[in-house]
Amino acid sequence: MEIEDSRIDSGKPFDWGRTSEDYARYRDIYPEVFYQKVADLGLCIDGQVVLDLGTGTGVLPRHMYHYGAHWTGTDISPEQIEQAKRISAEAGMDIDYRTVSAEKINFPAGSFDAVTACQCFWYFDHEKVAPEFARILRDNGRLVILYMAWLPYEDGIAGRSEELVLKYSPEWSGAGEKRHPIFIPEPVLKYFELEYHEEYDVKVPFTRETWHGRMKACRGVGASLNAEELASFEKEHIELLRRTAPESFEVLHYSAIAVLKKRNEGSR
Repeated sequence: MEIEDSRIDSGKPFDWGRTSEDYARYRDIYPEVFYQKVADLGLCIDGQVVLDLGTGTGVLPRHMYHYGAHWTGTDISPEQIEQAKRISAEAGMDIDYRTVSAEKINFPAGSFDAVTACQCFWYFDHEKVAPEFARILRDNGRLVILYMAWLPYEDGIAGRSEELVLKYSPEWSGAGEKRHPIFIPEPVLKYFELEYHEEYDVKVPFTRETWHGRMKACRGVGASLNAEELASFEKEHIELLRRTAPESFEVLHYSAIAVLKKRNEGSR
């Protein structure tokens, strides 16, 4: 499904469905600490019912499945959901996946102990989704926002790859990341209060092949370039890595988590 949003890439259309196979193969890269920090906060664990929004290929539900929560994952892209169902079925995981945008979810009130959003929260229409998230959460429910990004100004391989993405997608707004707490839009704070946040560094291992695949699966490349542009990017990026990167390496990222507690109706 093609998406156009003036807040993202100056409105340049993108479609995650075009890169779903690469996404499934190369974007399952979060380290174990990424998931453990969520569980250590008593979230997404045994006895809880959790909704993962923008689930993509089901990375978060699949990797936290062993903590015991019952998961539902939703995504706007049918191709992403297809990959999520395939991978989860192959692993014998009972996860309920549905193709629906965050703005159109319609679960009964009080259905979930937690709602999670990993890498996707800024795509949402927050005026629409904030009251709905509050409605479908149980009393004292939590909204958990997760994020991880490479640090282009500190990691040479990431920086050079990012420069090449910008050559082909100069309006790509995913560039230039620095460490910072997750931004919570004002409409969300009407229904939720920030309870906890943390930012921490991680080094993620790659080979030339897997890093190339990770870059190809980003919004500024595989989800938005046409076939000719994509072929040119791939040729240049493979040559760039051959010249400037060892066969195996680590890329410096920072991760962030924000946990928001549902406000009581009287405090809104």
